[in-house]
Amino acid sequence: MNYAPAHVAYFDNNATTRVAPEVVEAMMPFFGESYGNPSSIYRFGGSVRRLVERAREQVAALIGASPEEIVFTSCGSESDNMALKGFFQERGGKTKIVTTAVEHPAVRSTARFLKGRGADLTELPVDGEGMLSPSALGALGIGPDTLVSAMWANNETGAVFPIKELAEAAKARGALFHTDAVQAAGKAVIDVRKVPIDMLALSGHKLHAPKGIGAAYFRAGAPIRAIIHGGHQEGGRRAGTENVPYIIGIGRACELAAGRMAEEDTRVRAMRDRLEGALLARCAGAKLNGPPAARLPNTTNISFENIEGEAVLLHLDEAGIAASSGSACTTGALEPSHVMMAMGVPYSYAHSSIRFSLSVYNTEEEVDRVIAAMPGIVEKLRRLSPFVG
Repeated sequence: MNYAPAHVAYFDNNATTRVAPEVVEAMMPFFGESYGNPSSIYRFGGSVRRLVERAREQVAALIGASPEEIVFTSCGSESDNMALKGFFQERGGKTKIVTTAVEHPAVRSTARFLKGRGADLTELPVDGEGMLSPSALGALGIGPDTLVSAMWANNETGAVFPIKELAEAAKARGALFHTDAVQAAGKAVIDVRKVPIDMLALSGHKLHAPKGIGAAYFRAGAPIRAIIHGGHQEGGRRAGTENVPYIIGIGRACELAAGRMAEEDTRVRAMRDRLEGALLARCAGAKLNGPPAARLPNTTNISFENIEGEAVLLHLDEAGIAASSGSACTTGALEPSHVMMAMGVPYSYAHSSIRFSLSVYNTEEEVDRVIAAMPGIVEKLRRLSPFVG
């Protein structure tokens, strides 16, 4: 059964992406004839091991890391948990965690969990565009017992933080630096050889690999203790038999992403800008959430004053268009997202924020469909809104 009809115009790529055909092709042999356990010593398993290590090289190449610094995980959330909890355990609970008010729940909830276990937690505020200044670290008493965790790019607004400056400010004070790069990978240039990052999280399904596979980067020597125990896999950093088909998939996806970054920054950005400009011009009471420039090339978040975002999504769905009212992890919540609240977006706008996130698979015709549908949807819902008139 086809659960994603061809007529659906999909604009929710920050929530998940379609698996690239090339990725599916690369994975298929490992569901069939190449089923050996890569941890085995015989040749049937050894041949699979070599391909797992090739995938590790592909992931490492996307972010400028060494292959031995990459650990395969089940998702970005696990990668974030490995970093924060692993640091906490290594320090014996005597830790400070500095993060931001707009982090993904994978970091935000984990940091708050560790606060309940004794960690000293600071959540840095952002400005009205959702941006964070490196100077925000200046007044904090941070040192070797501190982990600073700031996302590379925000999943709701696409805002890109000044990660190099933040990392340098943290390292100058002896702190470790972690970044959730789940949304940025494949859309922004990441090079850990040039940016002093100690730990980094990736997720396969945000860059056209399947759901259920992620990766973590740990700079050589980073003081991290394993949080999953058992076998010796992943250099003792994460136990469990390797998920070979999906590891092959994320490796191929990272290789593809490296080759498509120019397209993300040109064709995808141009489609995003055309969509954004048209909606801001044609929909009354429309407001951009996030910085105009320092933003991922595929993401726009727009609020439409005094109407419900969920109602907009339902009407878009009727028109065969898939979008989001913010983070997929908070869809269905009655309150506006914590990102909108942290930015100080007025309630009349925060409740109606709609995120359109594109990929290389979107087309100009799909953009035209959204531009044609949205003004009528906004006008209809505003007439029905109890907040107007």
